[in-house]
Amino acid sequence: MDNITIFSLTSCKNLTAEIVNYLGIEEGKIEVKHFADGEILIEPGESVRGKHVFIIQSTCAPVNENLMEVLIALDAVRRASAKEVTCVIPYFGYARQDRKAKPRQPITSRLVADLLQAAGADRVVCIDLHATQIQGFFKIPTDNLTAMDLLGQYFRKKKLKDVVIVSPDHGGATRARTLGDNVYNAPIAIVDKRRQKPNVAEAMNLIGDVEGKDCIIVDDLVDTGGSLLGCIKILKDHGARDIYCACTHGVFSNNALDRIAQSDIKEFVVTNTIELTEEQIAKVPNLKVLSVGFMLAKTIEAISKNSPISNVYNLFHGEED
Repeated sequence: MDNITIFSLTSCKNLTAEIVNYLGIEEGKIEVKHFADGEILIEPGESVRGKHVFIIQSTCAPVNENLMEVLIALDAVRRASAKEVTCVIPYFGYARQDRKAKPRQPITSRLVADLLQAAGADRVVCIDLHATQIQGFFKIPTDNLTAMDLLGQYFRKKKLKDVVIVSPDHGGATRARTLGDNVYNAPIAIVDKRRQKPNVAEAMNLIGDVEGKDCIIVDDLVDTGGSLLGCIKILKDHGARDIYCACTHGVFSNNALDRIAQSDIKEFVVTNTIELTEEQIAKVPNLKVLSVGFMLAKTIEAISKNSPISNVYNLFHGEED
């Protein structure tokens, strides 16, 4: 691990500190400046010549500023003669703009992929991309990790009975099946909904049996929480017992956290791909945050040693479960 340097930009400070602690190395020194006119300057505070550099940054809100930080940091370390640069982007912003849903719409996630490559990225590591085909937008190696094994380990330890994994839409059925396989081969149910416009969804029908059972709603991200609340209502209408929610990315726009705190969710489990403040966590008593730090540390270690990343998932299927 002597020939790698790990830099944190502004959105993943605590996560990066956790990663370097697991790896037993010092975090790289880098200065990020935001000027009054909105311009950004990034200067590494140490030599990266001939090293494999890892830049850790989720492109969450403020999305455009965080994305520009990544691009400028890439340019900086490339011009400082880094041998190889890997962007670790736990939450990949613009991932929901992955296709032309209507005429004249952009495919912005492809644009972001092009920008990262043009700026000098040799590899990209993400967690639970909103659409898996985004991997194909890159011409460089792209690892789409999943937090489903981490979430599955957590729910296995709770030893729930009569569990059903619920996907809030048809597109998440594969994700629900993956979590179900991790939680005692639990059956799945699917909420059939129609989305009228962005951030507004109307739950319509339920496919599957949830009566008298504990339900775990699983999604890759929760934004405003509107879809989630609609999903909870239809589950309760069909006789569900306790309702849990699990997601990888807590975007939590507007008053989403307040809505979760006031909802019928017994426990909302989310990872720290998007970091929450202590104040945000404190205001939601039914919120549980799991860390992806260990998973990312082992992934970085595997990449630096040219060993299989797939071995990382074996760490979440130990005897203690």
